[in-house]
Amino acid sequence: MQFELQSTDPKSKARAGKVTTDHGVIETPIFMPVGTVASVKAVHQTELVEDTKAEIILGNTYHLYLRPGTETLTAAGGLHKFMSWDRPILTDSGGFQVYSLDGINKIKEEGVKFKSHIDGSYHLFTPENVMDIQRQIGADIIMAFDECTPYPCPPEYAKEAMDRTHRWLQRCINRFDETEPLYGHSQTLFPIVQGSVYPELRKISAEFIAETNREGYAIGGLSVGEPHEEMYAMSDLVCDILPKDKPRYLMGVGTPANILENIALGVDMFDCVMPARNGRNGQLFTSEGIINIKNAKWERDFSPIDSNGTSYVDQLYTKAYLRHLFRSNEYLGRQIATLHNLRFYLWLVKEARERIINGTFREWKELMVPKLQNRL
Repeated sequence: MQFELQSTDPKSKARAGKVTTDHGVIETPIFMPVGTVASVKAVHQTELVEDTKAEIILGNTYHLYLRPGTETLTAAGGLHKFMSWDRPILTDSGGFQVYSLDGINKIKEEGVKFKSHIDGSYHLFTPENVMDIQRQIGADIIMAFDECTPYPCPPEYAKEAMDRTHRWLQRCINRFDETEPLYGHSQTLFPIVQGSVYPELRKISAEFIAETNREGYAIGGLSVGEPHEEMYAMSDLVCDILPKDKPRYLMGVGTPANILENIALGVDMFDCVMPARNGRNGQLFTSEGIINIKNAKWERDFSPIDSNGTSYVDQLYTKAYLRHLFRSNEYLGRQIATLHNLRFYLWLVKEARERIINGTFREWKELMVPKLQNRL
């Protein structure tokens, strides 16, 4: 994997770059739709390419390990072939998921023993086998196994988890470097910065991670309930430490406004379930604000779903029709809303990129953020 820093905004820390992988080029800043179990819910792969303009998607190691399982994925020739997706894929390590299984996981130095949410069977994730699993999945970019702390958490626990994350990282690196990709394309390992919302811990972690000299870096443990101001403060601190010639990926973030604010701080890559999940529940993100399409005010609104929207569904269907689909519990409504939201997120980061390149990003961001938070 290669990263080329192409432009920086003169009035912020925003960057425009290009990530080159064996499965294609990713122009940053970029948003990655979440395809947890080899599927971005309610969206065909052809729609991801042709309508939402997705350049990379995310898969989840925990879920793919449990179902369909690594034997099936290996027999298929890896996740790309299994799901008929020939563009880049990033997999997270599954760490967040196993730690989220509150009461049915046990964290030790060896790794994490957890109970499957599917059938109750017990499994063990270690830094070594998580590398092996992600080799078998075959994503272009894979994540180190880390310990994600909840919010709030005491500083003592945040430090303990950070230190364990660093020890596990060295084990991940050792295993990754002594093994080879399985499907003829290269893979890249991203370490993850932890430290909760404690500046001194984030500084230690970012410096430790930077010294590993990998091809890219991730920022984890944010967007877990902390105030947005604390998220921004941690992103700002970490981006000032991580190398400028490597991509920075902020995991699990967030709202459209969150994304623009973090782009301004120097973040390059994002993922979040929000556009698809909220879309399936009738919430639409637009350049003028947020629409709850279930509200009665849209019952006889025959204007396009989003007059400024760039998905084909935005002009083809009306707000009244989409509301009717949700009220009738028709799955088509969820598909339309998901397509709209994903396309809006991809439009947003692409517009941010163009603004960075032409030097107008900060002014545009300051105008956009308040509008993105409107309730229409």
